[in-house]
Amino acid sequence: MADCETFVALVTCFRDDEAIDYEATRRQVRRQVQAGNNIMCAGTNGDFTALTFDEKVRLTEEVVAEVGGKARVIVNAGMPATHETVLLAKEFDRIGVDGIAVITPYFIACTQDGLVRHFSTVADSVSTPVYLYDIPARTQNHIEPKTAATLARHGNIAGIKDSGGAKETLEAYLAVSKAASDRFDVYSGPDSLVLWSFENGAKGCISGLGNVMPEVLAAICRAHNEGDAQEAARQQERFTALRTDLYALGYPPALVKRALYLMDPSVGASRQPALLPTPEQDAAIGRILEAHGLTRSAEAAQ
Repeated sequence: MADCETFVALVTCFRDDEAIDYEATRRQVRRQVQAGNNIMCAGTNGDFTALTFDEKVRLTEEVVAEVGGKARVIVNAGMPATHETVLLAKEFDRIGVDGIAVITPYFIACTQDGLVRHFSTVADSVSTPVYLYDIPARTQNHIEPKTAATLARHGNIAGIKDSGGAKETLEAYLAVSKAASDRFDVYSGPDSLVLWSFENGAKGCISGLGNVMPEVLAAICRAHNEGDAQEAARQQERFTALRTDLYALGYPPALVKRALYLMDPSVGASRQPALLPTPEQDAAIGRILEAHGLTRSAEAAQ
């Protein structure tokens, strides 16, 4: 089996006026590539719902240019309507990314047949491999394992990102991958299941928490690929411990962005109407970062 790989669901950096700070975003790309991670842009942790069509296109161009072939890039094209998803996917196809993720439509309640039509239409429209993206808690639409198995037979659908958080669903998707002779890759989303997913047949993970702990995420993968189970477990314990402490405070993507802001203010805040941080929350996040050796000075020393 080929080595596993890590992607970080990269934050999008904003200035005080809420304009995208492309140079600050490029710095985050360099940080991740240096650590050994690949990049997913315009995902949940990248505030994709707050970005315009043109901003997503330019953001992808900037990320691809900064990566310069040193890592792989996947970008999320998913929108509520198939029509706009196809338009975005074609732009990403033109730019030249390694994969196009398509989050399930949101706001619109979809049947499983509707999801098959949606994903198949997008995959038919581009040459870049398409990855399904399941996160039902945010979209209220779920790709059933049987539906994933149907879509796995499409020649240009290469896999799925599972951000549902349930080990049982991840196991079901892994079974789909096995039945498809590993032509359908599974990427785990939950940060607590990175190593477990590697050990059980996942191709890789796409992590939000990796924005805060890029070296630890990469170390889990590297140790696993080298067959060092003890070191992989030790690094996963570090990763899970931060996840447990940080996510106990509220909505994970907002907390990841704010934790990273406290380490590097150039990432900025999220666009409104995202919940504004409070001094009390910042203090709590700061204590967690310090406890995990992630103060700004500690980060700069790495």
